[in-house]
Amino acid sequence: MDAIFLQILNGLDKGSAYALIALGLTLIFGTLGVVNFAHGALFMIGAFCAVTLQKLFNLSYQVIDETQKDFLGNPLKVDVPYLESWFGPEFGIALMDWSVPLAIFFAIPIMVLVGFVMERGLIKHFYKRPHADQILVTFGLAIVLQEIVKYFYGANPIQTGAPDVFRGALDFGVMFGFEPNAIIYPYWRLVYFLFSAVLISGVFAFLRFTTFGMVVRAGMADRETVGLLGINIDKRFTIMFGVAAAVAGLAGVMYAPILAPNYHMGMDFLVLSFVVVVVGGMGSLPGAVAAGFLLGILQSFASMNEVKAIIPGIDQVIIYLVAIIILLTRPRGLMGKRGVMEE
Repeated sequence: MDAIFLQILNGLDKGSAYALIALGLTLIFGTLGVVNFAHGALFMIGAFCAVTLQKLFNLSYQVIDETQKDFLGNPLKVDVPYLESWFGPEFGIALMDWSVPLAIFFAIPIMVLVGFVMERGLIKHFYKRPHADQILVTFGLAIVLQEIVKYFYGANPIQTGAPDVFRGALDFGVMFGFEPNAIIYPYWRLVYFLFSAVLISGVFAFLRFTTFGMVVRAGMADRETVGLLGINIDKRFTIMFGVAAAVAGLAGVMYAPILAPNYHMGMDFLVLSFVVVVVGGMGSLPGAVAAGFLLGILQSFASMNEVKAIIPGIDQVIIYLVAIIILLTRPRGLMGKRGVMEE
């Protein structure tokens, strides 16, 4: 039971990232009808927002410290962070320690701006083009974005630490009656799962309970009729592109302490997330979320040594095998609708 419980936790962790990226992908496809292969790059940019803020918070200047001497008796030069100098040692160090959560507020305007520029500058010209053209141009854009990140940040992963209070692990064995230390799980992964649940719930609540969201959902169902009512649905869809970019970016921000950000992490998640979207059903937001968590849990169980001993390499292909089985039995995916990408 302890091994099963641990793999469920691992699956929820992976599934959270898949679901968040797939949710943004589905928002863009459902509103604009665009297959956006640059969406994984938005996840990467979000992660590097966390890296950037952490670097900014750790900027320092040198002062001579008379209390510290080298072996010759000369006073040493020490680095003093600007934040510590401006806000005092206690609050300044706390800001540096909480740089990743604070990067959420740093990333939101950046990601929305990136989304607007991407949509207005490039993608709007491909709305009525075939999906193959959309895939090619957005895939090329993703490569350009990751090469820009590689140029400025280098090719090596950059370690980005979580706040000290979340660097430990929770002993689920004591909480649920298992043996002590039987199930040890990092705090930050639990934080990421809870953050994902809140963010996903927020997106669904926004679409369901706000006037803006209701108009967007109506436009997704019948764009022409909504336009005839005098509503500028194109403007609202552009805003939704920015929202989708922000969702992907926030997913990347909070994932930075789990996986050290690198320039190709967007591509690593993109392919799996597209599989998630297809399995859930193209254009279905609940389907994207459900498929994300389902495939994350299945991949987690497939990575167990006991399973890999029976079927070597199953952890690398389990998602694609499940996708094949689901699409053979349900060609539109778990919650796909008739007519979506069937022309």
